[in-house]
This record gives sequence, structure tokens and C-alpha cells, in this order.
Amino acid sequence: MFQLNKKQTGDHYEQQACRFLEQQGLIALDKNARFKVGELDLVMRQGSCIVFVEVKFRKQSGFGGAAATISRQKQRRLLKSAYLWLAKQGLSATHTEFRFDAVAFEGGINAVNWIKNIFIEG
Repeated sequence: MFQLNKKQTGDHYEQQACRFLEQQGLIALDKNARFKVGELDLVMRQGSCIVFVEVKFRKQSGFGGAAATISRQKQRRLLKSAYLWLAKQGLSATHTEFRFDAVAFEGGINAVNWIKNIFIEG
């Protein structure tokens, strides 16, 4: 059996997260949007709300679940990246409804945990 490298594993779980969220009714807008300040794994839309999704995977949750790896520093990078993504689309962060979610896989593809509003800015 072959082993996936870190990027291949990340790409696989991002693809699975996107499929999962689409099954929940969200619409994919962008993926792997890169900026100098950070990267947005997935950008989705749920109704009128833009949803920035961080995808995490952990084989085991012994040191905390996958969502626990989203530090304050990571949150700041996500927020800055989201502001840049919105501006690139011609949208204002003050006039656009958006939130940050996480899709965490812990132990395998069937152990998916969708966490809405992983942090609130301010």
C-alpha cells in the first residue's frame, strides 16, 4: 500500500470536506486561495453568507482534536486572508456576511466534524 505525502493528504481531505459541505447545501466558490498573509482552504457560500473553511486532519486525537490546532495566530492569518479574498471579489468586509468554519477529520474519512463559527473576530 502506498503512502500519501503531506500535500497529497491535505488535498485529499480538502476535497472530501468540499464534497461533504456541498452535500449539506453549501456552494464552492474557491479553494486554496493563497495570499502573503496565509491561505484559505475552502471558500463556500451558504445562502447569503460567505463561509471560509479550514480543513484539518489528525490520525489520532490524543493531543487534542484537529480543530484544537487552529491557534490564535492561525485565526489572525485566516481573518487577514478572508479580508483580502473579499476585497479581491469587490466585496466589503463590513457589508458582507461571513463566518469561519472548520471541517475536522480525526482518524479517517468517516470521522468528520463540521464546526461552525470557529472564532468570532473582536
